[in-house]
Amino acid sequence: MTNTLRVERAIKHITQQQLAEAIGVSRQTINAIESGKYVPSTLLALKISEVFGKTVNEIFILEENDK
Repeated sequence: MTNTLRVERAIKHITQQQLAEAIGVSRQTINAIESGKYVPSTLLALKISEVFGKTVNEIFILEENDK
């Protein structure tokens, strides 16, 4: 799975720390998600999508080998 989290943050001028505080996780968690080292839970993905006003599918994209 890939994601556009880094791009979405840049568009909104939000740091990893600010996003982390907004959704109740650590900055390291945001970094791990952006790096593809951690796949967020459904709840976390929904919270992230809410911050950016986008659907989960617009931020998190399944790759061919995920299907």
